[in-house]
Amino acid sequence: MTRRFTATLAIVGLFLLVGFDLMSAPPNPYQAPPALALGSGIAASGGFCGALPD
Repeated sequence: MTRRFTATLAIVGLFLLVGFDLMSAPPNPYQAPPALALGSGIAASGGFCGALPD
C-alpha cells in the first residue's frame, strides 16, 4: 500500500463516519452543550481524574 492510497482510504473513512453520525442523529443546536462555557453558570458534570477520594 502506498501513502496516497492509505490517506485516501482514511479520508473516505472519516467522511463515511461523519455521514453516518449525521444520518443517525441530526444535530440539534438547542440541546447541545455550549462549546465554551466560560462563566455561563452551567454546573460542571462528570468526573475529574485528579480528584482525590473523600
